[in-house]
Amino acid sequence: MRDSKYIWLVGLGITLLIIGVPLLLFTLDTPVVSADPWDYVPDRSVAHTDHTTLMAGTYETGSDVTRACLTCHEEAGDQVAHTAHFEWLGDPVSVNGSDELIRIGKANLLNNFCIGVQSNWTGCTRCHAGYGWSDANYDFTNVENVDCLVCHDQTGSYVKGSSGQVAEGVDLTYVAGHVGTPTRENCGGCHFDGGGGNGVKHGDLDESLYFPPESVDVHMGRYDFLCVDCHQTEDHVISGRSLGVSVDSENSVACTDCHASDLHEDARINEHLDTVACQTCHIPATALVDPTKVEWDWSQAGQAGREEDPHEYLRIKGEFVYTNNYEPQYAWFNGNLNRYLLGDEMNPNEVTNINLPLGELNDLSALIYPFKIHYAYQPYDTVNNILLQPNTVGETGYWTTFDWESALEIGAETAGLDYSGEYGFAYTAMYWMQTHMVQPAANALTCTDCHGENGRLDWEALGYPGDPMVWGGRTQ
Repeated sequence: MRDSKYIWLVGLGITLLIIGVPLLLFTLDTPVVSADPWDYVPDRSVAHTDHTTLMAGTYETGSDVTRACLTCHEEAGDQVAHTAHFEWLGDPVSVNGSDELIRIGKANLLNNFCIGVQSNWTGCTRCHAGYGWSDANYDFTNVENVDCLVCHDQTGSYVKGSSGQVAEGVDLTYVAGHVGTPTRENCGGCHFDGGGGNGVKHGDLDESLYFPPESVDVHMGRYDFLCVDCHQTEDHVISGRSLGVSVDSENSVACTDCHASDLHEDARINEHLDTVACQTCHIPATALVDPTKVEWDWSQAGQAGREEDPHEYLRIKGEFVYTNNYEPQYAWFNGNLNRYLLGDEMNPNEVTNINLPLGELNDLSALIYPFKIHYAYQPYDTVNNILLQPNTVGETGYWTTFDWESALEIGAETAGLDYSGEYGFAYTAMYWMQTHMVQPAANALTCTDCHGENGRLDWEALGYPGDPMVWGGRTQ
């Protein structure tokens, strides 16, 4: 009986263990959230290892350099070889709600710029993070095909040529001895010039971002950010995704990865963040210095003797429309897209959306985002009603022969498309989220930029009965 008065202490101890241990484990597993965005930016203060003596050998080919790199960085080759930057394919995904998982990417998708890679490898792979991709039989398992220098060169003298091989005249010993963390020049060499030239494709990415003032991009201009400060990398997998080749939000980068969602002093602005993406207010316009392409008419290509201008007309590509200070188009986006795949039937009497962002007013996971929309008039099969993949590069390509019939036949056969032999041209659209060229806070949109008679948002197109300042928001 004397010990029974201590039983309650045993019970209390057991109760505290039941409550306290899970609470302690939860606390240990919960990451510390910082309100300071600088806590999420990598520290670049440590000098990179000097490679001038480590890579002092004589190198005849890019693969020679890669073999030397792999003697120290033993796992790097295999890591890169399994990335989308090397395979040009992502992880298996369900496209347009299908039950079958497939891999998609630059390697097997159409776009409405230079249209597609298949049959055009030797030209397209100038921007490949590898060497020698010239046909469908490329060996992606050979780690010596990985190009280390395209991402790590610090000299600015490294240039790639046909099939991704090192261009003639590059001093590989000099370049290999001067490598480091990828710079804006490394990333921009491909991404600023995507689609066939400076500023063509994205609208918010062009060569003005190599050394921009803060009025063009506050992160890169005022704070000297590298691309990899936001697109952080682990095992050579670079965070971020392009709407041109993805259908979901996997591996995406968001403003709120670093910035708190309630950072505005004005509570009315914070309330907008349930509806409006950060980019919508903080990127009022893109193509601020260099123009971006907004229209491309392939049907006008091939006119011998016509005056050429890279921003208006090229015989090999057709007519273009470029613009500066592009005011974005706005649409709901929940992170997912419908994607046109090779062989999908289309309606030539309508604009075919190659990568349509999904989301609408009543989808509470969707926000209003800014987009550049690029329109093209490109080849399609008039019998099968499918978009076609032309062969443009090389001796048999359209850019040499100016023969649509043979170029489309070769391209379709290579891509595995059923081509009737009859072709025409149809309108397509591609969406590119505007997420770079973030402006200083003083330049952000204000209330009257969106609300009122002259507001830039088309509220009815977004599903509202009218301006929500008058009619109320989507949850009211």
